[in-house]
Amino acid sequence: QVQLVESGGGLVQAGGSLRLSCAASGRTFSNYGAGWFRQAPGKEREFVAAIGWSGGNTYYADSVKGRFTISRDNAKNTMYLQMNSLKPEDTAVYYCAASQRLWGLSKAEYDYWGQGTQVTVSS
Repeated sequence: QVQLVESGGGLVQAGGSLRLSCAASGRTFSNYGAGWFRQAPGKEREFVAAIGWSGGNTYYADSVKGRFTISRDNAKNTMYLQMNSLKPEDTAVYYCAASQRLWGLSKAEYDYWGQGTQVTVSS
């Protein structure tokens, strides 16, 4: 079992930045691929970014490419999502997730989920 807790969400103006953190406990975090997803009101949960076990492989949704950066510090059992140039359409609850696979691009590939943190971007 892996327990995940997100933090760092909040209210920010368009063009601003936020850094989300995901703290993992339980099993060794470096044995899991990890990713970020988001869910806006009335919409499906969607993929945002993924990172491999060692952090050497990353992948982004087209909507955030060039603005968001995913990273992880396995020594601290923590994953991050640096979000720059935020837009109102980035408003959502952001979830971190861990996968027993190297990494995954869909919800079905993830085994453990956090409770989410709200990000609101005002125009």
